[in-house]
Amino acid sequence: MTAAGEPCDPENLKRWETERRLPTAVWHDAIAAVYGLDLEDIKTAIAASRQHRRGQGKETSVDRRRFIGAAAAAAGVAALPGIAQAREGIDGALTGAGGGDIDYLASAFERHRGGYRGRSPHEFLQEMHGDITLLKAVMQQPHPTRSRSELVHIAAGLAGLVAIIQHDRGDEADAHRWFHTAERAARECGDRRMTAWVLARHAMVPLNYGAPEQAARLAAQARRVAGKAPTGAGALAAAVTARALAAVGDQAGARQAVSDVRGLAERLTGKEAADTWFGYPLQKHHVHLSQAYTLLGDTPAAFQAQDDALDLTDSPSVMTRALIAMDTAACLRADGDPGAAADMAAAVLDRLPESYRHGLVRSRVELLHHRLDGRPRAVLGDALGT
Repeated sequence: MTAAGEPCDPENLKRWETERRLPTAVWHDAIAAVYGLDLEDIKTAIAASRQHRRGQGKETSVDRRRFIGAAAAAAGVAALPGIAQAREGIDGALTGAGGGDIDYLASAFERHRGGYRGRSPHEFLQEMHGDITLLKAVMQQPHPTRSRSELVHIAAGLAGLVAIIQHDRGDEADAHRWFHTAERAARECGDRRMTAWVLARHAMVPLNYGAPEQAARLAAQARRVAGKAPTGAGALAAAVTARALAAVGDQAGARQAVSDVRGLAERLTGKEAADTWFGYPLQKHHVHLSQAYTLLGDTPAAFQAQDDALDLTDSPSVMTRALIAMDTAACLRADGDPGAAADMAAAVLDRLPESYRHGLVRSRVELLHHRLDGRPRAVLGDALGT
């Protein structure tokens, strides 16, 4: 059990024992307490396991298998020497091997799809790293048709999540690559909703990094795949369409898309409206409307959407609050107060933790900076370090 009272999952112990995963830092103190070892001993053993997995190292004075096996026994999971390897050998000889890994990956996908929950994109990507590595290994194994389809569906979702994180971190090129992989997987498993979601999310990469025409094309594809049924993917695609068309100056098209997404949002229920990366909750709806109205130059509607979004935004939502503030700053400039716009944007950057000062938020600040001149431009330039 961690210091925060989180109990150890037996599945984690099995993965530690077989060295498919290694204990993260939150478990180190608990493991040290179980064996009566120093924390440095635990770190040394984990480092040895990491080297062993890479085929570069040998055993150290702290036997990896011994302390992982003892941890399993202390938690009530018997771990006899070699028993995990024996199970793997038996399981590998059976038809349809790898089912346990697929079950685990399905649960990991469900857990990760909930969003950042106060974690930075970099922290979240680190948490996903082990699961993505496992997914790669399992994807390379043969599976029955049904298991293969389930695995590919999981791959589409996890690849899409990595793409979102890379987008938020500012790695535009890698975000495109991961979305391409996610789309291929979504089409292979035949899930139209997943495909529509991947396309709509993909459209946000060019939208947020200066290519709104490409964003409009991807969003249009997403809407065609989503169809007319009220789904989170369909609503997201309409919202991205509104923002992209507003960015290229198509006011009529953008306002029609705003009307479409308003209608869809009112009809969403259950998981389609859930506060996850796959749902389209009201908070997310108002964030998109804020950006659409800001790009349309409709500042009264934008200010209202910003207020509505903030009313529904939890305090840990660091990035969301920063993006809403940047919409407000852009509206201040549009209403003829560039000095207030520059001051607000500079304050947004100043308040952000270091891990958030690059990527998506910075791209919004830079966009505003390009549209300013004189003293306001200089003030925001100083904040950006340009």
